[in-house]
Order: sequence, then structure tokens, then C-alpha cells
Amino acid sequence: MKERVQKFGRFLSGMVMPNIGAFIAWGFIAALFIPKGWFPNETINGMVGPMLSFLLPILIGYTGGKAIGGQKGAVAGALATLGAIASTESTMFIGAMICGPLGGWCIKKFDEKMEGHVPAGFEMVVNNFSVGIIGAILAILSIYAIGPACVFLTGILEQGVNFLVSHSLLPLTAVLVEPAKVLFLNNAINHGVFTPIGTAQALETGKSILFMIESNPGPGLGLLLAYCVAGKGETRSSAGAAALIQFVGGIHEIYFPYVLMNPIVILGPMVGNIAGIFTLSLLGGGLAAAASPGSIIAELMMTPKGCYFANIAGIAVAAVVSFLLSAFLLKMFGKDSSLAEAQAQVAASKAASKGQAAPAGAAVSARDVKKIVFACDAGMGSSAMGATMVRNKLKEAGVTDIEVVHAPVSEIPKDCQIVVTHHELAARAAGSNPNARIIPIQNFMGAPEYDVLVKEMAESRSGQTAAAPAEEEKKGQGPILVERKNILVNCEPEEPEAIIRKVGRMMVESGYAEEGYIEGMVQRDKQLSVAIGCHVAIPHGIDEARKFVRKTGLVVLTYPKGVAWGDDTVKLVIGIAAVGEEHMDVLGVIADIAGSDEDTDALVASADAETIYRKLNGLE
Repeated sequence: MKERVQKFGRFLSGMVMPNIGAFIAWGFIAALFIPKGWFPNETINGMVGPMLSFLLPILIGYTGGKAIGGQKGAVAGALATLGAIASTESTMFIGAMICGPLGGWCIKKFDEKMEGHVPAGFEMVVNNFSVGIIGAILAILSIYAIGPACVFLTGILEQGVNFLVSHSLLPLTAVLVEPAKVLFLNNAINHGVFTPIGTAQALETGKSILFMIESNPGPGLGLLLAYCVAGKGETRSSAGAAALIQFVGGIHEIYFPYVLMNPIVILGPMVGNIAGIFTLSLLGGGLAAAASPGSIIAELMMTPKGCYFANIAGIAVAAVVSFLLSAFLLKMFGKDSSLAEAQAQVAASKAASKGQAAPAGAAVSARDVKKIVFACDAGMGSSAMGATMVRNKLKEAGVTDIEVVHAPVSEIPKDCQIVVTHHELAARAAGSNPNARIIPIQNFMGAPEYDVLVKEMAESRSGQTAAAPAEEEKKGQGPILVERKNILVNCEPEEPEAIIRKVGRMMVESGYAEEGYIEGMVQRDKQLSVAIGCHVAIPHGIDEARKFVRKTGLVVLTYPKGVAWGDDTVKLVIGIAAVGEEHMDVLGVIADIAGSDEDTDALVASADAETIYRKLNGLE
């Protein structure tokens, strides 16, 4: 049951959280420019209504559709959401949370039925018309069925909230919210109910107390300060820094291990939040929009005119009550526990709440892994290299039931269990596929995480009979990927950008690409270095520059003295212009001949242009 609620909360959060910036933008505009705002402006205020009625619900529907049906599902979800919006003057957040996933699901099922039945050359026609037709049908359905149903459902929820408010029972919601936070179950309540209804309330009154029920940093602050006074050993010494991070940084999960060490202290933040909500209700507090993250800074920035005293009082009261009760409970019932063990429990719970495999040390079976995705910015160069290396390592380890592919970080397949990506792209990878376990690495060539990952996968299958490796195919002379004229050895060191432009110029002169590809290569290196480790750099264009590629080809330059390339030293530069997947063969060869610093150094020091020509063209 817990896992189902976590999954539901994760899905609701997955539709709202990627768009929280738009909610914050709406909150700022409303707080500043509505008639009761700080700087009333009739023209700017004209955006407030359309943003709430159209922009925010369509963004939610688009995101929900994309989560299930990809880009086509996103469009269908947005169309269906528009139908729900057109059916009523009510705000259609709940309608968007239904229409978006419904559009994605319909597109996904249609594509599954049509797979293998679309004649070659008609794919684009089928794709475009299927989205248009299904989206139009869902939009009409939403007008007459989903929209009215959501108005009814929203009315019930609003009546429930109004009942709690009018009977002074709203503080009791903290009884559910605080334990739910520690178990990472709060998203189903917060983003599924509080944020949508709170946004509608804020449009009418300029504020909503619902935004502060879960985000109030006071209860967690009080708990951590109690540990500073009544805690013991490691927990006492670490609680002060944790309190600062939680209160100012808004990272509430930092206090969850302190609850798990002594579960009875959950009563502290629970009663503290009850007192805080009561204070906010009494003084008329609330926020103009959702505060994310729940730090004191975000709370104050989202506080509308005239509510500063009420909001600060609500946070302060919650902190004081939580501190007093938590300190008493620690003195009376506190026990020595391992902070490290509690942190491991939180990590495992968080991983489960996100649908990820738990970190090392948590109870998780690697035998369930069927697909590993390597993701980089363009999904073409460095990620393909890493995928090739791990694919070969898994094969050598006798693991043959795991698919290893590469993809752009923005288009990670939803059916993968593990994503390997550069540490600078880890956040984007998690946003692209929140259900996957993310393995951040420093570089795609020779990353030490590869051997750990392969060992984990191999050990998980140690009791199975590995499939016998297929007989190695004989290498015949395939297409020539690198011409002799495009191999320059013993080059003098230059600036990385100059090298990239030289590589790009050689590609243009050889007919591999058009002029625009050169700037795409330069931009790619600025976004994320093309130096992939092992003294290797593979200049290639960003995804948008693929349109400038005419045919597949490589350019190779060696720099025995080394080139300072960001934090790396590069001695072998292999520029790639590729059509489709034609570069995969050469990436496998590169992984074989330059799989370590020593391999690359030896190749650059000893090989002439002919040797490199034969190795990269698969003639040796």
C-alpha cells in the first residue's frame, strides 16, 4: 500500500514540480501587480487570469502526457486539457492531471497497436495525424465529460477544505502531513490537492494558507534545535549545521534521519505544525504562490503585502512548539542510535519514493535491471562511447540480458532502470526519467563506476547460466569512416576551440558537413566538455546541428605534448560527423584502442597515420 501511495504521489509531483517555476512566476506577478498588490498595474494584471486558467493547466497536462507517451503524448495531453478548460470557468488543475496522462496513454496504446504495421515512408504522416485526431477526440470528450466531472470533484475538495477552515480544523492536517513528509508520501497531498486549490484561492484573495501547510520550515527547525540541546554525541554535534541547511536552504529531508532515530519525536514537528497553522489561521497568514523549496527565504519572497507578521509568527510558533516538545521527548524517551543507519533508511525510502533503485547498501535487486541508458547532451558522442564500453564489459562478464543504449539527456527512455550520465547532467537526467536510478560520472571514458556497475550486474546473475557468446564475426572491410587525408599526427598544442574549428573545417572540406556544423561543435564543448577522459576528446555537434551533417566521417588529430582541455589533458582528438547510428562501429573501436590513459598515450606516441587509418576503419 505504501509503495502504491508513493507511486501515486510521485506521479502527481512529476506533473507539477517541473512547472513549479511557472507557478512561482504567476505568484510574483499576482503579488506585485493585482489591484491589492505592491504595485497595482492593470495591464500587467491582465496576465494573471490567463496564466491561471490556461498556461498552468496546459503545462501540467503537457508534462503528464509526456511522462507516459513522450512528445506525442505531451501534445495529446495538452489538447485534452484545453477541452477541459473550455468546458468551465473553474481552474482545471485536477482536470489537467487527468487529461494529460490520458492523452499520453492513448497515444502510447495507439503506437503499440500500429508498431510494425506502418508502411515505410508513411511514419511521419501516421504520427502527426494520430496525434491530431486522438487529441481532437479527447478535447471534445473533455468538454462534455472530464471537465464537468472535475468541476464536481474540485467542488467536493474545496468544500472539504472550507469545512476544515470554517470549523478551525485545518491545523489537524498536520497530523497527516508531518509523518507523510518523513516517509516521502507528502507529494500526493501537497501537489495533488494543496497547490491546485491554493492557487485558485490565491487568485480570489491574493493568498492561501494551504501553501504553508507542508512547506513551513518551523517544525523541522524546532526538532533539529532540540537535538542541539538534548541530543547525544554525533547527533548533537551535527544538528546545528542541519538546522541551518533546513531553515535557510529549504532541504527538509535533512531532519528525517533524526526522526527515524527516535520515531516518537515526530510528535514535536506534528504538534508544532498544528500550532503554526492555527497561528496562521488566526492572524490571516498565507502565501501568494507555492514556496519551493520550503526555506525561510522562499516563504518570505512569496509572502503578499500585509502578511509578513502573520507568516513569520506562524513559522516562529511552529518552531518554538516543535522545539519544546521534541526536547522533552528526547530527554524522556531518547535513545542512542546510529545517525548513519538512519540516513541510510532515509536514502532507501527516498529512492523508493522516486521509483529509483536504492543506493549502495540498500536492499535492492540488480537482477531486475534490463536496460541501462547512457545520456549526454546530444546523445551521440560521449554517451555512445560509454555505452559501447559498458556493453563490451558486460559481455565479457557473461551478462547478456541487459540492453545498453545511449540517448540525449532530454529523451531518456522511460523503460530503463539505470541512467549513467555526466555529473553536471544528473539533475536533468532525473527530471527526464524520475523513475530511473541515476549514476553520475566525471567522464565517459574509463570511469571507475563502470567496473562497479558491471560487477554488480554480474554478481546478481551469478546463479544463472550465462548464454554462450556468439562466435565472433569476422571483420571485413566495411565503409571507410576516416580518410588518410583527415589524419594529422604530431600536431602542436593549440587552444581547444581552435582545434575544434580546425576539425570542423576539415569536415566541411571533405564534404562531411556544412558550415553550420562547426558552430554546433563549438557550442557543444561550451555546454559540456567533449574531453571524455583517457586523454581523448571527441568533438561533435549539438543535437540541433545534426541537420548540417551530409554524411558520416571522422577527423583525427594527435597531440603528443598534450592539450589542456578543461580539467583534462587531451592527446587524441577524434571529430565525429555522423548520420543516424553509423558512428557506433567506430566508437566501439575507439573504446578498444583508447580505453585508458596508457592505451591512448602509447597509440599517440607510436602510431603513424597509416596505423590509425587501419585501426579506426576496422582493418586490424
